[in-house]
Amino acid sequence: MRRTIAGLLAGMSMLIAQGTYAQAAELTIFWAEWDPANYLQELVNEYEKESGVKVTVETTPWSDFQTKAFTEFNAKGSAYDMVVGDSQWIGAASEAGHYVDLTDFFNKHKLTEVMAPATVKYYSEYPSASGKYWSVPAEGDAVGWSYRKDWFEDPKEMEAFKAKYGYDLAPPKTWKELRDAAEFFHRPDQKRYGVAIYTDNSYDALVMGVENAIFSYGGELGDYVSYKVDGIINSEQNVKALEAYRELYGFTPPGWAKSFFVEDNQAITENLAAMSMNYFAFFPALVNEASNPNAKNTGFFANPAGPGGAQFAALGGQGISVVSYSENQEEAMKFLEWFVKDSTQKRWAELGGYTASAKVLESPEFQNATPYNKAFYETMFKVKDFWATPEYAELLIQMNQRVYPYVTAGQGTAKEALDALAADWNATFQKYGRNK
Repeated sequence: MRRTIAGLLAGMSMLIAQGTYAQAAELTIFWAEWDPANYLQELVNEYEKESGVKVTVETTPWSDFQTKAFTEFNAKGSAYDMVVGDSQWIGAASEAGHYVDLTDFFNKHKLTEVMAPATVKYYSEYPSASGKYWSVPAEGDAVGWSYRKDWFEDPKEMEAFKAKYGYDLAPPKTWKELRDAAEFFHRPDQKRYGVAIYTDNSYDALVMGVENAIFSYGGELGDYVSYKVDGIINSEQNVKALEAYRELYGFTPPGWAKSFFVEDNQAITENLAAMSMNYFAFFPALVNEASNPNAKNTGFFANPAGPGGAQFAALGGQGISVVSYSENQEEAMKFLEWFVKDSTQKRWAELGGYTASAKVLESPEFQNATPYNKAFYETMFKVKDFWATPEYAELLIQMNQRVYPYVTAGQGTAKEALDALAADWNATFQKYGRNK
């Protein structure tokens, strides 16, 4: 009898052990609902074949992504083992204890050298310049541009452009050339317009668009270490950049005051605009003839340089973090070990993911794989991002409230809008004790 009980206990222990193993052998990654998430699911299916660990990429629409993620975090729920969170979340998520500290992992795998430097700075490190890391760069992304090659390469258009502006019509390399091309192709009587830019003020679209101008005009949003903003966000460079963005808005299609990635791709597919701003992650649809009848005539270029020669772009994309409340952290770390391998990053890029691996980005194989990969490569080494502090959402709302009326309705001046924004941000940082 004693032996039987011992045998039963041994069997139960084995079942418990097997049950524990089965639970640990499944991981869930939470991300927004878009094509890169589908590419990631394809990638992790290959991880399952290698490791036996099933990984599910659970998605939700972009509109719910932040709310759903932080609801789970704040409840200390274990539904997600990893999350591919927005770059702006990193301050809020790390200070609240939602993300596992990946500093040792970063140092072990020398990710500051392996990944493109800007992606490490903005997807992974918080506080700025602290040497502490909370995410592994996963989906690199930034704002770039598409354009109608057939319009730009039409001999009559080229002749007319040169006669008017005194130089050859070509994909813009400077913001002046961008402005001139937008003005040249802006022909409302023909229902053709110069340019499509981000204007939606409900989240970060307009701010990302304006950043493209600010950063390439040599401006900054503030000092991310000292939290000083006065004299920086309302600098002379930023005033000129905002004026340039407002001028571009004058060359957009009618009713363009609430436009984001969907509308900006439609500007190309529906013959509305000569050029269109968008995240690189949305460019695959523009080279697909099934979704873009102008696919063969669509070209791409990186965000142009400003008047002083600076050339930067607004960062998109996300890093992948291990959630502190996951019951499978050890297994999640093993997954990240696999994810950062050169071979995995190469495969990630082949499937359509935008790797942040410097080695893969620099390879001719990657740069020639699509019509836009070279522009993406050029961009990912010169990206800058919005504030990643826990109060980033308040800062975003304030910037939208100050900039939107000027850009879309011409209310006030660029200087007035940015002076008011500097006051808003100063007050916010004082409220949270950032700029003592």
